[in-house]
Amino acid sequence: MSVSTETQVPYLKRGDKVAITCPAKKLPIPMTDAVNLLTSWGLEVVLGKTVNASYHQFAGDDALRAADLQRFIDDDTIKAIICARGGYGTIRMVDRVDFSRLQTNPKWLVGFSDITLLHSHVIANYNLPCIHGQMPLNIPDASAYSLETLRKALFGEVLSYRIKPNLLNRQGECSGILIGGNLSLLLAVNNSVSDMDYTGSILFIEDVGEYLYAVDRMLRALKRAGKMKNLAGLIVGAFTDLKDNDIPFGQTLPELVMDVVAEYGYPVCFDFPAGHVSNNCSLILGKTLHLSVQTDEVNMSY
Repeated sequence: MSVSTETQVPYLKRGDKVAITCPAKKLPIPMTDAVNLLTSWGLEVVLGKTVNASYHQFAGDDALRAADLQRFIDDDTIKAIICARGGYGTIRMVDRVDFSRLQTNPKWLVGFSDITLLHSHVIANYNLPCIHGQMPLNIPDASAYSLETLRKALFGEVLSYRIKPNLLNRQGECSGILIGGNLSLLLAVNNSVSDMDYTGSILFIEDVGEYLYAVDRMLRALKRAGKMKNLAGLIVGAFTDLKDNDIPFGQTLPELVMDVVAEYGYPVCFDFPAGHVSNNCSLILGKTLHLSVQTDEVNMSY
């Protein structure tokens, strides 16, 4: 679906109320660290029923997880909905949720990994910016810097990055709506009501635990679907715990990515610190980003 003008989402201020819900896998630990952190930022935290729920591997059955998210979408006093973790399960409940309240009462949706599905859905259907960043489950292992980028994103402070270049980067400058997230989930929403318009956008991708051949296959599937051709730029985040077969695939991750996009001219940046890493720096998806990839450094700013 097409993204037009960006919806403006009110940034948080001290005293605001935020919710933690779990639309996918169940939680193995209490939310104490997350509540303490958010409270230290001056926020009031409301915990959803899914935080303590269990149904097989999920944080409650599909109906409960959908109802929990629905409750916080419809509650105008909630200014941000923070997903407790990813895993798997969001695709099972997303079509039970009515997101239309976000048109008149937009609020931040925060998370990454499996939450890419929610991000994609609200960008595609409501032009709603959302935050790709650390989740409550990850807070005990998260870097202080990544948590500070999450605070900045939520409170509307300047969010910009300067990172070291990778030799395989492709130089250039561009501006465009930043979209993307977990590569596997981008394939899962392809050609669905949750699919975004890639044309003129800057695509960010990350993933975890995949085989090199599988990453190659997913990227080529996006390419065959016409997604890669008309991008403004490409940002490659962390691809952690990559695996290879007994017979090696024969290309590194940057090499296979550049092979896929070799015929296009847009800038490509590798090694952005976001994804399944402790230094998972926040990105505002659905918002215009300026990307400059030069020989000596890479700069990103909103």
